[in-house]
Amino acid sequence: MTLNLEVLPGNYVICRFEPGTSVPEWARGELISVTRTPDELSIVCRDEEVPADVQCEPGWRCLRIAGTLDFSLVGVIARITTVLAETGVSVLAISTFDTDYFLVRDMERGAKALLEAGFLVSNPGECRPAT
Repeated sequence: MTLNLEVLPGNYVICRFEPGTSVPEWARGELISVTRTPDELSIVCRDEEVPADVQCEPGWRCLRIAGTLDFSLVGVIARITTVLAETGVSVLAISTFDTDYFLVRDMERGAKALLEAGFLVSNPGECRPAT
């Protein structure tokens, strides 16, 4: 099965809050991920939404597996993250009901490695570094 990965526009951040914090109003946009654990509240979103005083890790770009993945598929995340890891590219995977998203630290190098590994990568013009 050949997977088509789509490079999403924009730059993303991973924000950290104390566990009892409410989800802030600015946490919105086309792609956000909110994860609450007993230890923290983490929010992934476009960097343009985040106030300057928020603890966050900037400099991420985003890949999305185009289409809907069947839950019976095995090893999809492992295949992609292995290629990126072998290239030395940091990645954070986020899964939804329909598909998987990958925050990638170095999109130019990551997209090149994925292409060489046989993945399709659309929107290659979006591979510029996060600024």
